[in-house]
Amino acid sequence: MYEHRHAPLLSRSRFLLRMTQHSTGAVALLGGSLLWGMWGYMYFEKLRALDAFLNAAMLLGGMGPIEQPQTDGGKLFAGIYALYAGIVVLAAAGIILAPMMHRFLHRFHLEEDERGR
Repeated sequence: MYEHRHAPLLSRSRFLLRMTQHSTGAVALLGGSLLWGMWGYMYFEKLRALDAFLNAAMLLGGMGPIEQPQTDGGKLFAGIYALYAGIVVLAAAGIILAPMMHRFLHRFHLEEDERGR
């Protein structure tokens, strides 16, 4: 997926394309997670779509739910979704940061190879 250590640095336009692809993947992951959270709140707690969106978005954003679940199923779902949301936000950040970190390290290794020759 990424260029080898001794390969030349990726051009700026190809790097921006890679960043766009990674960002699109992260947004898709977050969007799918938001839809799953909305579904859970609508199914278990019988919330309206807008209220379900608010609760799911607040959990994905790390703020916590607005409305406390009333049913046992809703409480179980909210707990599982909260744990999942914490992990998925970290994963999305990693997906977005991976190309930048790779480019930084790749540039560092290219400079190191040039000095060693």
